[in-house]
Amino acid sequence: MAERIAFQFRVYQRPFRQSLQTQYGSWSVREGLLLRLEMGDRIAFGEIAPLPWFGSESLDEAIAFCTKLGSTITPAAIAHIPDSLPACQFGLEMALEQLLQPKTWLVQPEEPASARLLPYGDDDMRTRFDGEQGCTTWKCKIGVLPLQEELLRLPHLISVLPTADSKLRLDANASLNWETACAWLEACAAYPQIEFLEQPLPTDCLDQMLALSDRFPTPIALDESVATVAQLQQICEWGWHGIVVIKPAIAGSPAQLRQVCHAYQPDVVWSSVFETAIARRYLLQSWIPSVAAPTRALGFGTQHWFADEFGIGVDEWIWQSLPSQSSA
Repeated sequence: MAERIAFQFRVYQRPFRQSLQTQYGSWSVREGLLLRLEMGDRIAFGEIAPLPWFGSESLDEAIAFCTKLGSTITPAAIAHIPDSLPACQFGLEMALEQLLQPKTWLVQPEEPASARLLPYGDDDMRTRFDGEQGCTTWKCKIGVLPLQEELLRLPHLISVLPTADSKLRLDANASLNWETACAWLEACAAYPQIEFLEQPLPTDCLDQMLALSDRFPTPIALDESVATVAQLQQICEWGWHGIVVIKPAIAGSPAQLRQVCHAYQPDVVWSSVFETAIARRYLLQSWIPSVAAPTRALGFGTQHWFADEFGIGVDEWIWQSLPSQSSA
């Protein structure tokens, strides 16, 4: 297809209701880009939602790239976006796919099972759980405060889980070392409700994480270690057969990610990067079903972190809510 496609982008900012605390620091505003492609009477939207501390490009790099594209683009240019811009690869490929294969989206998708991310250090967990009727899987960040202080919170957190079949995911964001990871896994062993410990060690400690998975009963899931398509393929070829948490919106080309998942059939938890409804609907209603039916609760329980309606609004409404920005 040689015809050039009209291209625009706009920047969005979504303040969190309260700052998200992780070992990377305090995150108070989700920023990203919305993309609009137009060809004839067809219009499609995409989204670039970078997480630079996770290895993607920065927002400024994404803006610079989109600005350089100008007001038109071709499929060939999209196919040649460098791997150093994985969120740009995702956003433009998803938009092109929908331009060429239009779909009618529901206004508000409801995934049947998705883990809810808890605010860090919430002292009234029972109230928090009671307010999320129907949810059975929860996620909590660790590695933010001193080890013993966090370990003392664990029994209370387990005790107030709302149902007997509730599950808890603990996400360390690569903040632990061998000793603290062992301490956490020893504590987790007493609680079958803990589904897994996510990315306890840095990405260059794969051998140690494999040793931990053999030593303790609580499963370990890789996250930062499989942030991109290339990393996921490398991990699968290396021989990791455990859980992987994949954030498609920053992983790179959705077509290439689909191919790798079909080839290796990893045990996946599909996870959000706090994207708007534009990327969220594409992932939940089109892309994830094209890979495989999820076998674990999705990691998309994030919309309660925002006060806006960008998580449920229709594409055109979200686009029109933003100030225009020249892409030339």
